[in-house]
Amino acid sequence: MIDEVQRLLDQYVAWLRDKTSLRQVKDCVEITTPYLDRHNDYLQIYAKRHNGGFILTDDSYVLEDLERSGCKLDSPKRKKLLEITLNGFGVALNGAALEVHATPDNFALRKHNMVQAMLAVNDLFYLDVGG
Repeated sequence: MIDEVQRLLDQYVAWLRDKTSLRQVKDCVEITTPYLDRHNDYLQIYAKRHNGGFILTDDSYVLEDLERSGCKLDSPKRKKLLEITLNGFGVALNGAALEVHATPDNFALRKHNMVQAMLAVNDLFYLDVGG
């Protein structure tokens, strides 16, 4: 059974590779992932070189989308929930942009954490956390 599950995992990795696309956008590389937000849009991350590594950012997409959808994260309770969510994935807030620093050695993990953070913050739309 281990061999069967290993084949299935290999198929998942192949699917992930096939469904991820890259595009040069000015001084960044746009990474379109196969993961969907609540609008069924593919999540996109932007990678920019920085100090021998990379900054990965959502370019403010998630928080601006929440704001446009009427989900304001301006109360102390909601700000704290956002902070806890981001800290859980090691992602920081830079203005309205979600951001994480990556090295060539931890790029895969940091990219994965960024996607997870984007999905988790996106899901704050569904929570009624009160003022």
